[in-house]
This record gives sequence, C-alpha cells and structure tokens, in this order.
Amino acid sequence: MDGEGDVAMTPEGLEWKFSQVFGERAAGEEVQEVDIITAIEFDKTGDHLATGDRGGRVVLFERTDRIDEGVHRGVVEAMDCSSSQHPEFHYKTEFQSHEPEFDYLKSLEIEEKINKIRWCQTSNNAMFLLSTNDKTIKFWKVQEKKVKKMCNFNLDPPKSTINGFISSSNVPASSKTFVTNGGCIDNPLNFRSNSLPFRGITSLHLPTVTSHETSLLAKCRRTYAHAHDYHINSISNNSDGETFISADDLRINLWNLEISSQSFNIVDMKPANMEDLTEVITSAEFHPSHCNMLAYSSSKGSVRLIDLRQSALCDTHSKLFEEHEAPGSKSFFTDIISSISDIKFAKGGRYILSRDYMTLKMWDINMDSGPVATFQVHEHLRPKLCDLYENDAIFDKFECCLSGDGERVATGSYSHLFRVFGCSEGSTEATTLEATKNPTRRQVQTPPRFLRSPGNSSHGGLDDINGNGFDSTTKLLHLAWHPSENSIACAASNSLYMYYA
Repeated sequence: MDGEGDVAMTPEGLEWKFSQVFGERAAGEEVQEVDIITAIEFDKTGDHLATGDRGGRVVLFERTDRIDEGVHRGVVEAMDCSSSQHPEFHYKTEFQSHEPEFDYLKSLEIEEKINKIRWCQTSNNAMFLLSTNDKTIKFWKVQEKKVKKMCNFNLDPPKSTINGFISSSNVPASSKTFVTNGGCIDNPLNFRSNSLPFRGITSLHLPTVTSHETSLLAKCRRTYAHAHDYHINSISNNSDGETFISADDLRINLWNLEISSQSFNIVDMKPANMEDLTEVITSAEFHPSHCNMLAYSSSKGSVRLIDLRQSALCDTHSKLFEEHEAPGSKSFFTDIISSISDIKFAKGGRYILSRDYMTLKMWDINMDSGPVATFQVHEHLRPKLCDLYENDAIFDKFECCLSGDGERVATGSYSHLFRVFGCSEGSTEATTLEATKNPTRRQVQTPPRFLRSPGNSSHGGLDDINGNGFDSTTKLLHLAWHPSENSIACAASNSLYMYYA
C-alpha cells in the first residue's frame, strides 16, 4: 500500500489525488489469472469496501482514518468532505466465497469467478454481504469472534506449557498415560497410585477457559442455487432489507434473504422458440427507495422500468427508455456497441445511469423520450471498431458509477484509464485519469457536442493523450464511487487503486 500521490485536474473539475494502491505489481511481474479483480463495492456507510476476484475470493477493506473511534458518525459526516482529508483503507480480511464446480448433467464447468458483490444491512456488529458467480449466490456473515483458549492445566510448567498455554511435547502420545482431571505422565512405569504430588504438582484443579484475542470469521449463512439456467450478471438488494433480485441473460428472480429453497420468477424474456431471441438482459437493479420498482437493461440498448405491484410476472414494463438511431447512421457495429453493460440508480432514484460500449447516458425516469445527457467515453475509438471486433474487445462490459450527490459520473476505458464527467446543467467537466500512482494526464479539451438539443447537457470525448494509440488488453472495467465523498476505487488487473478529491 502506498500513500498520497500526484494530482489531476481540469477547469471546473475536481482536484483528484492518488490515495492508495493494494496489490500493485512490480515491473515485469506476471499477474496470476486468479488474482484479477472482477467486482468492487462500497457499503452504505463507505467505511468498508469489498472486492472479488477470478479465484472466487472476497477481500474486505476497512476505513481507518476516522478522527476518533468514539466520535459519533453524524459529526464525521457533517465535516467538509471536500477538505484535504486523506481517506485511508486497510486490509481487514478475506475468505474463499466460491469454488470451481462441474455440472455433470450439462457437462459444463462453472468458474469460481465473483461476478457481483452487494452489501446487506448490518446487525449486532456483524457485516452481511451477497456474492455470486455464474450460477450460485451466497449470503455471508462476517463477524469478530473472541478466540477462546484453555489454560491452567495440571501439567509441568517448565516442560509442557508456555505462558500458561499448552505446548507440543516431544513425547509421543502413545507413551503417555492420562490421569483424572487432565493430568498425564510420560512413563506409566514410573507412576504409582500414591505418588501424588508428583513433578511439582501439589494439587489438582480444573482448567479454565479464557478469551485473549479476537479474529474475523466469515460464515456462509445461506446458498441460493439451482435457479438460473444462464450466467448470473446482476444481484441487487431491495430497500425493504428482506429481498433481493438475481438476473441472468433471460430471467430475473426475486429472493427472500431468509429462504434459499425457492425464488419467484418476475421477468422472463425467453421466447417459445429460441430462434426468435432478439435481446438478452444485461444488468438489473432495484430502485434505492421504492421497494416495488426495479430497472433492467438489455443488449438492444434499452432500459425498462417495472413495477412489482402490477402483476406477479412483470412481462410488461411501466416505462421504456431507449434512444433511436438517426436514419442512415446504422452500421454493422451499431447493435453491438448499443448493448448496455451496466446501469445504476442515482441516490435519489430519479435518474438512471447506463453504460454502453461508447457512451454513458443519463435517463430521467419521468421522461422516456430520450436521455437527458450523453457522455462520450472514448469516441476516438470509433474508427477502430473493426479491430476491436476482431480481438473481441468490443464485447467488454464496462461498469459505471455516480457520486453520492449526483453531480458526477464515472466509468472506465482502455489503457487503464477512467473518465469522470460533471453532469450538472452547464458543466463541461471531463477528466481522464490513469490507474497509476501518478494519475495526471495530458488532455485535449473538446467543446461539448449536443447530441439531442441545446437544452440537454452533452459532453465531447477526450482522446487518450492527444489521440495516441491505446492498449485494449489493459482495460479498467470495474470501479465504485464512495456513497458520501468524492472518492473512487477502481481495479486495474489485480491492483486496487483509490483516488480522492
């Protein structure tokens, strides 16, 4: 882990500083496939961060830069978060969430890779979270447990104990004879029934149990399995604290956290004839405050809002958000790059942020005529779509995130770059940062391009260092924004980088 670094800033933008890095590889060091980070998630307080990797592990980090553990959280949150306060996270614990499996009925290998992590409500000083691979969701409880040890045995302190605890003995167990109340002798031939006290023991007493230290214990409370025929791409907690959804390519299921034996299918896009299949589900998320509403995106570039009160099977949507291509602008790649890889609700729930291959779009759930703002992420790659198609990079699934105040959005790109855009009316903020200790980038500011109408905010793209080449193998797919501060965590291969402003 490394400390504070250099700065990156654009006019009207935030001053971004490097904060920390975990797992940074040395120059020339080969990255193990199992160590590549595949999921990042802050909890609601922002004091804990979880990551998942291809090896099926979940790693937890805890914030440690709070002024005083005894200070009430409300006092901390009332402080000016835009100050130079340096957020600092430390490694807390890790556990193996998923193992590789094999489906013998379908002759299919199931990877242990963690697709998504979602934090649940805490209780009794325990942390709860959901993690999923392609097929199985698990509900984890992480809690500090006191380690209990037995001490004060009826043994010879000089030889058999160290500081009151049992130590290993060179005498084999087969040559020992154990006597009443836990005593033992090394050679039974030298023991006589009337020989007490012996070897310095003047009396017999009961051993005692003491708690000397605490350790974090992760326990799988429930496993939600056998409910998806296709790969799970999303899980999302409901604001009611009792239910969550899981989504694969064609179905969305509703679960109760307390019941792992059954789920309810609420969305089913599977046609009677699979040859008629035209789109698949790519991402799904519950509304942050309305427990009856959720949104899901599709490979055709649309976002559907559904209301669970309408029917048990939500085969019809209450609102559809999509942007139609201008006549004559459609190409071979249009359908591919319009596929939405991720959606996120803004904190208030009025706006939905979606990420397709080329752009970020902001949707107002009260206006389904089109996005209120479009942000070009890497427009300079449009002439290279053929090359991106040839090496399958065009199918990469980039995630997106919003700041807690809804003023900014962020998403990743290639060459370990990520972009931060201001989305308030009239803002021209567009910052490009690289996931390194020195995030400063030379940037070429381009004027805004209004894709819809002058009344809607839209931003032009910034080329990678004056439009130079890019590396499609070094992609920044996963990132998360702190829920209440301007702090971003992002994954570059096996390294977790953190920045603050």
